[in-house]
Amino acid sequence: MPAILPNDIETLKRMLVSRDETIAKLLAEIARLKRWHYGRSSERLGELMDQLQLALDDLPVSNDGQIAAISPDPLDPEVDSPKSNVRPLRRKPRTFPTHLPRETIVHAPNECGCPHCGNALRLLGEDISETLDYVPGYFKVNRHVRPKLACRTCSHIAQAPAPSRPITRGMADAGLLAQVLVAKYADHTPLYRQEQIYRRAGVQLERATLGAWVRESSRLLEPLSDALGRYVRQAHKIHTDDTPVPVLDPGRGKTRTGRLWTYVRDDRPAGSRAPPAVWYQYSPDRKGERAQKHLQGFSGILQADAYSGYGALYRGGEVIEAACWAHARRKFYDLFKHEPSPIAQEALARIGALYVIEREIRGCEALLRQATRQHRAAPLLTSLKAWLDSVLMTVSAKSELAKAIKYTLGHWTALTRYCDDGRIEIDNNTAERSIRPLVIGRRNYLFAGSDGGGHSAAVIYSLISTARLNDVEPYAYLRAVLERIADHPINQIDELLPWRLALQNDPLLKAA
Repeated sequence: MPAILPNDIETLKRMLVSRDETIAKLLAEIARLKRWHYGRSSERLGELMDQLQLALDDLPVSNDGQIAAISPDPLDPEVDSPKSNVRPLRRKPRTFPTHLPRETIVHAPNECGCPHCGNALRLLGEDISETLDYVPGYFKVNRHVRPKLACRTCSHIAQAPAPSRPITRGMADAGLLAQVLVAKYADHTPLYRQEQIYRRAGVQLERATLGAWVRESSRLLEPLSDALGRYVRQAHKIHTDDTPVPVLDPGRGKTRTGRLWTYVRDDRPAGSRAPPAVWYQYSPDRKGERAQKHLQGFSGILQADAYSGYGALYRGGEVIEAACWAHARRKFYDLFKHEPSPIAQEALARIGALYVIEREIRGCEALLRQATRQHRAAPLLTSLKAWLDSVLMTVSAKSELAKAIKYTLGHWTALTRYCDDGRIEIDNNTAERSIRPLVIGRRNYLFAGSDGGGHSAAVIYSLISTARLNDVEPYAYLRAVLERIADHPINQIDELLPWRLALQNDPLLKAA
């Protein structure tokens, strides 16, 4: 406030109005900052020392703390070590704790008699290997026995080939790998906590080992995630959103912000029976070219927020913009929550009337939804626009209320497009729901250890979230996929998608 006030009454009034607008704007900003700092998504600085180690889940570490290259299974004595001039010590055979239950699996050769002379084969010996498995509730050891059979007449030896493993020469069976992935990405349990949990069960699994398993499993599952992406891009409508992911940047001693993008195909609200799917992609930044690359080849409706990075997609004409009424409503809701006003309250009531109609026609086929909206929602939207235009002329152009109104009117065509097409939703909550697991996970592990860790997360989140959308239990699904995928033909990878994989007889099929 100036030291000397003017004597002109009108000037003083303008100064008071300007001051009130500034105060209202600052109070609204303070309220937003309080919600950000003290709300559910707050990240306390006091937790950082505990949480920093979570970033190491994605980074192989050696015993001296330096970043090191880790083999697919650091505990597997069969994995070749780097050559050196020093003669390596002979490693002891790997053994699992004796208290774990054992299941013996005999892999007998196919032939009963000698294929050369026809005489009977006698037992010459057997090769035994053990792998660690997990079924819900306990660990077990699978004891693989491969008898060697020999012919006394011609010395022919027959033996079944070694069973394939998800990770070559790794000690983990598919059930254990599925448990680690589901615990981290579905139950949001960081690897260092998993290490502690497994130790209490009498099984020592180092965090570096668990991290290597996650990376190798992601590499195995990536073709299946790519198949999900192709399926999603074949849809006539995609919901999209993105969320920040802090990524550790060891060279700079701090974090940078990557992004996880979600692309959802789900037309069940419009009566479609096509299986729903969600496809995540990681990028080191939020440039618009990322979304353009992800959606290359897609033509149809893109339901999203008002992020300007999607603009290049819309300009070509093959991708049509559909906006989100939940975003528009939220702006009025934030104003009303901060300082109840009749205008914000009426805006919420008018938008709420549109949602009442949507609840009544959810699940109906697209043409019926379109006809109902044209008959009932279109008049409400016409009235709402006229009311917003008139209110905008009466409020300060710099007020938060004016900003909310301008946002709604500025995206009016995209916001009302759902009235002309029954396939479009009134909002983008479909995509926002797919973001929530990522946000919950981010609260439990504040950082991705690297861009590679973000990429691994995108692959595994895609499979777990799609399984859930199709009412398939994630652990049962990932276990079944990991049992098959190493030997599955790449040109038939679509057979392993959640809605196509035959799991009817799996006792774990019931979705959580």
